[in-house]
Amino acid sequence: MSIQTIESLLRHEDPTRPQQIGFLLLNEFSMLAFASALEPLRAANRQSNRDLFNWVIANPGGTVAIASNGVEVRADGDLTILQECRMVFVCAGVNVRSNTDRNVLNLIRRLDRNGAVIGAICTGTYVMAAAGLLDGRRCTIHWENIDGLSEEFPELEITNDLFEVDGTRVTCSGGTASLDMMLNLITQAHGAALAAEISDQFIHDRIREPTDRQRMELRSRLGVSHPKLLAVVKTMEDNLEEPLAQTDIARMTNLSTRQLERLFRKYLNTTPTRYYLNLRLARARHLLRQTSMSILSVALACGFVSASHFSKCYRECYGCTPRAERAPA
Repeated sequence: MSIQTIESLLRHEDPTRPQQIGFLLLNEFSMLAFASALEPLRAANRQSNRDLFNWVIANPGGTVAIASNGVEVRADGDLTILQECRMVFVCAGVNVRSNTDRNVLNLIRRLDRNGAVIGAICTGTYVMAAAGLLDGRRCTIHWENIDGLSEEFPELEITNDLFEVDGTRVTCSGGTASLDMMLNLITQAHGAALAAEISDQFIHDRIREPTDRQRMELRSRLGVSHPKLLAVVKTMEDNLEEPLAQTDIARMTNLSTRQLERLFRKYLNTTPTRYYLNLRLARARHLLRQTSMSILSVALACGFVSASHFSKCYRECYGCTPRAERAPA
């Protein structure tokens, strides 16, 4: 369904009363993603000179939620205060699996049964997936967590978009994408002029569409513009589970192996082999931190033929074994 569905769901029976939005903060949530979702609501009230929105903040303990940066946010109450909200966003961040328990899952299932719009910010998408609320729905999550979510929930339709609205489900990749998501929702509920005023207040020069991509273009990430090198890196990124031989990569990009070596040495100060290996190890690190996959499964998912070879390469790159990476601090 389109974002227009959310517009109808958010319309209150009494338009003179503000909409009640709930935020469920799990410990180690992303402060930037949460603030980027909350601040547009405050600004909407200020710019319109009336209370269009109210909000409540809950966490499982009902006291304070601790963000991933260590800042504490005081909760208005425990999970029960979300019962009166028309829309509830689950806000999470790092270590989302360990910060999600049965009470949280049961709560959002109950809210869903009661007709609330359920949303997720950053890794809150994992919580919705674990509760079974994303079956048959499109969803998104921060790009760093896409591999982990797809490995744990292979049936999900996960996109790389900034945010997704599918029926009564709203998922957002986090970071500053929360701002664009809220501005889009405000546009649908209260008009484009108000959303534009808020965007201008935040010195946000463009309200991005949901289908805008999360990550910077490859040329910006690498800081280079050589088209052949960009094509090679793109080919590597697209083939992490079944790595290609260097000769195959050179052939696919119309380069000789010698030209390939020179490009990487000149622009990235490394070899193609080392760069490719580091890409695979970075993906492995994400999977180790974000899923319960076995070390062997992680190794195979990143193109390593054995757990021992994977462990050796991992230690050389990160200074610890895959098992130590996963061990609690």
